Amino acid sequence: MIKYLIVLTIAITVLSCRKDEKYAPYQELSGGLNGTVFDQSSNAFGHQMPGSTGDAELLFFVGNSFFRQNWVSAPASTKARDGVGPLLNSHSCSSCHFKDGRGAPFVENGQHSSGFLIRLSMPGTNENGGPLPHPYYGDQFNDLSISAVNPEGDIEVAFEYISGTYNDGTGYTLRKPIYNLTNLNYGDLDGSILTSPRVGQQIIGLGLLEAIDEQTLRDFEDEGDADGDGISGKLNSVWNVEAGTHTIGKFGWKANQPSLMQQVAGAFNGDMGIKTHLFPNENHTSLQTECLDLPDGGTFEIDADDLYKTYLYCATLAVPARRNIENESVKEGELLFRSMDCAKCHIPNMTTGNSHEFNFLNNQKIQPYTDLLLHDMGPDLADNRPDFLANGNEWRTQPLWGIGLIQIVNGHTYLLHDGRARNVEEAILWHGGEAENAKNQFKAMSAQQRNAIIEYINSL
Repeated sequence: MIKYLIVLTIAITVLSCRKDEKYAPYQELSGGLNGTVFDQSSNAFGHQMPGSTGDAELLFFVGNSFFRQNWVSAPASTKARDGVGPLLNSHSCSSCHFKDGRGAPFVENGQHSSGFLIRLSMPGTNENGGPLPHPYYGDQFNDLSISAVNPEGDIEVAFEYISGTYNDGTGYTLRKPIYNLTNLNYGDLDGSILTSPRVGQQIIGLGLLEAIDEQTLRDFEDEGDADGDGISGKLNSVWNVEAGTHTIGKFGWKANQPSLMQQVAGAFNGDMGIKTHLFPNENHTSLQTECLDLPDGGTFEIDADDLYKTYLYCATLAVPARRNIENESVKEGELLFRSMDCAKCHIPNMTTGNSHEFNFLNNQKIQPYTDLLLHDMGPDLADNRPDFLANGNEWRTQPLWGIGLIQIVNGHTYLLHDGRARNVEEAILWHGGEAENAKNQFKAMSAQQRNAIIEYINSL
């Protein structure tokens, strides 16, 4: 920790001497003073926040063990980690978030998902206003299972290739995935079923996002586009299991989780079939009869204390510092990024609140490049599946911090909710809806300007 504090002190000294006011004075410190690490290696996403104090410093490593180790079927001698399934998408958190990074999309038939899943629902809402689960298959398609039962089925993908041209005549090709659920083991899917493919996101800086206060996010809202700029983000209002009421959503592709604890517990249950005090039921439906009355790992298969340690681990993973900030092309890219109004949704700078239980997350000047709001991204990216207040065209603004290190950490550059974009350039070209004007400006730029924007985004 001492070495990180020394580096941070040097960085602050250098930054305080800058006279160029158009750049943020804490430009390198993406996660603020307490949440930034200087690492560009394949382990860049796996560091504890250097500002961690007290019990958090020790419990981080205990939570790390629950995050990384495989869960096994019950009964087993490893009582602390048995009870997985009976239906699942993975055996560990880290298999979806390898090295605390981003999952890979489903691109090859015959393989099982790895950091990829498909949400399911029927038209209508449940008793809390959220998605209505399919009566047989629930709200998440599980393509793995324990040996005693069959998985729900297989995922197949085909690709449609879409050609386009920049204004300067340069061509490009986008790849649109089309998914099909096959070899179904628990009955046919209703023709009106709604599906939404999702890739697991990198989990850096999540505690800092949680520490942003509600009023800050409400100040970003402009649901009726009162300022007439074509951008009209809104907050989601979702069911908070612990509070027993609706609160704002911050986490997930549709901002459909109100807290990081609920996000973690939901992943344990939906992805691995691990019961917690927040989600105490198995993740199969009552109509999946072969899953009934199987041995389990107890009433709660991870107890509240160990769930808390896993939550703490996810909450205190540091954000890597920005890179190449003195590069002239990167500087040009920043100016272009702002001129296109990209920064109106991917908001660079904000300050966390002062009420998080981990004091070192409070009052931090951070650069997440998100507003955590829902935005209409147009029909090309639509999943047509509502999620509380999010309609089928809307997605939460994805934080951009650390985006340029995904290739180093995870060995790929797939982006967007289903990984359809093979790089930053394609991700921009998929934007529509409220971002249609920004995309068209990007298409009208010279190759050198487009490259500058991509370099800037990859520096974040």
